Amino acid sequence: MTDAIWSRRGLLRLAASSATVTALPRIGRAQAYPTRPVRIVVGFAAGGGTDIAARLIAQWLSERLGQPFTIENRPGAAANIATEVVVRAPPDGYTLLLIGANNAINATFYEKPNFNFIRDIAPVAGNIASPLVAEVNPAVPVNTIPELIAYAKANPGKLNMASAGIGNSTHVAGELFKMMTGINLSHVPYRGSAPALTDLLGGQVQVMFDLVASSIAPIKAGKLRALAVTTKTRLDVLPDVPTVSEFVPGYEATGVGGFGAPRGTPAEIIDKLNREINAALADPNVKARLAELGQIVTTGSPADYGRFVVAETEQWGKVVGFAGIKPE
Repeated sequence: MTDAIWSRRGLLRLAASSATVTALPRIGRAQAYPTRPVRIVVGFAAGGGTDIAARLIAQWLSERLGQPFTIENRPGAAANIATEVVVRAPPDGYTLLLIGANNAINATFYEKPNFNFIRDIAPVAGNIASPLVAEVNPAVPVNTIPELIAYAKANPGKLNMASAGIGNSTHVAGELFKMMTGINLSHVPYRGSAPALTDLLGGQVQVMFDLVASSIAPIKAGKLRALAVTTKTRLDVLPDVPTVSEFVPGYEATGVGGFGAPRGTPAEIIDKLNREINAALADPNVKARLAELGQIVTTGSPADYGRFVVAETEQWGKVVGFAGIKPE
């Protein structure tokens, strides 16, 4: 053999051994992770459907991985405060963000945030879709979506639509409905779902697109009338309630939920978190509890979830632009 052949073979062996040496620390880091507590930052107050879902997953991960996964509630600015906390955190896998619909909406809603959500948050796993339900106070003389559309057109300005706040998923879901049906519902924003529901029950407002998790109890008690759910298919928790898309083709609105990490978090840690969160979402007990909240679970790779978040951001950007929604 010539020296050139030996040289080439030597270089190949050296390259292979270098790659192995480089890969070993990465593999070891992923296998060891986590070695200390992990915090999941939630941009909403404790007790809501989003917070409950986060706590279910956190408990499962704590038991599975042997380190505490704790919830840190940082409400405010439509979840922008929580998002910025995670954007500024070290990209080491020890600070995660619970992504919600507001993150996708805020990308257009706020003109100059201190971060770029799509760029600065790496998708990890998802998603937990939180369906909404179009509902009315029983005093409103409608029982179906077509009747609601007809009544709104015949009585312009008579129906007030409550939401949990400007730019909230409960707001933009209603704006999407208005955009696709050409009706006028006067928007009345509240500081949260609870006060909005209180006034809907009292008749001060007439219509709301609320999260199923928040409204299912008064619906089942007959205190609110459910007209339709906002998902593509009917929900097991409200099996007799049709979908909006059965009457308004193409309509779909859900609160997107999942997990993200600061940009630059090692891929091997993201992949490990993805596997473990997907395993949690597949756990029968976790699935059953989320189903009780009316939430729909799907799993996939970080790239799958990233594509979903981008699509949601584009969809809500169109609605925000059409409705001219501005922050308070």
